[in-house]
Order: sequence, then structure tokens, then C-alpha cells
Amino acid sequence: MKRPTGSYITTTTAGEAVPAFVPNALPPADPPLLADAFDAQSRAAELALARLSGVSGLVSSVDWLLYSAVRREALLTSQIEGTQATLTDLFDEEAGLDVSNADDLEEVTNYMRAFRLVRENLRDPKGLPISVRLMCDAHRLLLDGVRGSGKQPGELRRSQNWIGGARPGNAVFVPPPPDQVAELLGDLEQFIHSTSPTLPPLVNIALVHAQFETIHPFLDGNGRIGRLLIAALLEHWRLLPEPLMYLSGFVKQHQTEYYRRLSGIRTEGEWENWVIFFLEGVAAAANEAERSIVAIANLLAADRRRLLESPKAGPAAYRLFEMLPMMPRFTVARVRQKLNTSFPTANAAVKLLTDLGIVAETTGQKKNRSFSYQAYIELLTKDR
Repeated sequence: MKRPTGSYITTTTAGEAVPAFVPNALPPADPPLLADAFDAQSRAAELALARLSGVSGLVSSVDWLLYSAVRREALLTSQIEGTQATLTDLFDEEAGLDVSNADDLEEVTNYMRAFRLVRENLRDPKGLPISVRLMCDAHRLLLDGVRGSGKQPGELRRSQNWIGGARPGNAVFVPPPPDQVAELLGDLEQFIHSTSPTLPPLVNIALVHAQFETIHPFLDGNGRIGRLLIAALLEHWRLLPEPLMYLSGFVKQHQTEYYRRLSGIRTEGEWENWVIFFLEGVAAAANEAERSIVAIANLLAADRRRLLESPKAGPAAYRLFEMLPMMPRFTVARVRQKLNTSFPTANAAVKLLTDLGIVAETTGQKKNRSFSYQAYIELLTKDR
């Protein structure tokens, strides 16, 4: 249904006068959202999140799931912006192995730092709530020392930006002028913390994400911060006890449709179509995360059984196995350090897991060997 969603202000940038779009405050009004239009999708998404919350108990440590989920999200959200790093690259870097694309990996690592900052604040009674200040703090970490580090990290933009096109005059979209950004974000913050919400939380997250991307408050990193905001709101509104589900995989698979739906809000007031798309994405992402957890739980159970049945297994081998979900690539030296044991003991533990086919040596060398929990890595990278 068409409705006015904002207004245009003529602004001059790069020597051209262009119409910049200034969105109305949330929630959409005149007329309001038609909740019946997405009721089925809302229920399906809520059910998928509830199932995901329940299935996380299949593994003995939720930290294992968080380790892989956060890294996959960091990787995928960075790949949407052109980063070429892979999950194996990230695991190799964490193992202290040589990597060829350190710059790309630094962007991925920065996202994880930004995510950790937001999550720590939300979980700390004295921490910052979801706010402009917290998003700026996350943005500062995101762009620290990488591409975009010259584009005002941690600060709201002070100049006009545009999306698509070689210049403002042929841009696909021109966000609000910089002098409007702080007020628009203030309205968005107020909407997030409204004490009398009229729409389901998932619908509100859809609205907040679209509004943030429309405001485009930073000179760089808006997409990544906007997707991080989704994860933060899922926790803020207690839709997930742990951040095990992310939308970047869905966005990456449906990137053209994602941008088309956002554009439809601005040009035609098609909020309902955007909300339906977003809710379908939540359901798909939650179902994919559930399947991944079940597959990981089955793999770990089968490999643990194999280890327990081995007469050669000892405490060091058991301890090493329990570390594998958070250390899927490693060297004997790293195992020795993690187990705080001798080199022969660490080497024997690695050898046993190799002999059992749980891990595999990857270099084919006698020295400077590295090892991989390959079946686990393949599960994490499946269909990605």
C-alpha cells in the first residue's frame, strides 16, 4: 500500500545539486502497517527462533556454537562488502599459521571486535544500551586500521554520501543530508526503546534495520553495522538467548532482492513487502542455524564415541578433542600450549586423533606440520 515515507531536500555535493531523501520517523503511518499482510510470516519466524533456542542444548557447550556462529557471520557480512577471506583463512590465522590475505582478515576480525563490544555492553547492567553512542563505538572498532579508516571511524558523517552510481547525479539513492542524521538517529533510538510498542518485536527489527540503512549515518561500514544491529536487537528484545542466528547469509544469497525491497520502501511506501521479505529471511536463517547445530552435534557425538572406544585414549586426547570446535586448525605447539603439557604428550594426543581419523595433517611434511578438524570445517562452510 502506498504511503508517504519521507521527503526530499535538495543538497549540493561534489558540485551537483541532488534530492536527498529524509525518511519519516517510525513506525510507518497514514496508513499504519497492515499486520494481517505478514501475520503468517511473523508466526513462522517466531517458531523458527523458538526451535533454534531449544536445539542449542544438543551440544555440551554453547560457547562452541557461538564460536562458529560469530565467525561465520563476521565472514559473511564482510564478504557482502567485498572481502575475499574464507573461514579456513580465519581459523589458520587464529592457529598462528601463515595467511596470504591478512588485510581482508583484519576486516573480519574487526567485525568480531565490534560485535563483542556491543554484546558486552548489552549484557553488562552498567553498559550502554542500544544507542547512537554504542553504534559509533562499534563503528570505530570496525574501521580501525582497515579500508575506510580514513572515513571518520566512530563518527556520524559530516558530508553527503550516495549509494550506487559514479557521482551523485546518477546515484541509485541519496541518503539524508548530514545535518539531519543525528536527529533521525535520535528518533530511531527513541523508537527502539519505546515502552508501548504496537508491533511484534521481529517486525520492529525489520523496520529499524531498513530505517538505519536509509539514514546511512556513516561514510563507510553502514551495511555491517546495520546487520550487527539486527543481532543486537534479537538479544535486546529477548528473541534469542544467544546470538546463534544471523541474516548475512540470507542477504548474501538474495542481495538483489534485498536492495529492491529497501528501495520499494523509499519510492513506493512498500513497508509490508519489506517486512515479509525480512521475516522470511529470519525463518530461513533460523532453520539453517538449527540444521547446522544438529549436524555439528551429530558429528561431535560420533567422533567422541570413536575416541572413547579407543584403548589408547588418555586425558590429553580427551582434552584436545573438547577443544577442537574452538580450535579446528592447529599445530602441535599450539596444543602443547593450550593443554599446558609437554611436547611428547601433546604430540601423542594429536597422533591418536589423527590415527582415529578425527583430524588430518594438512601439510604432508615431517616438520612444521598443521592439522585440521576437516569434517567440522566442512559443516561450517557447507552451502556458503
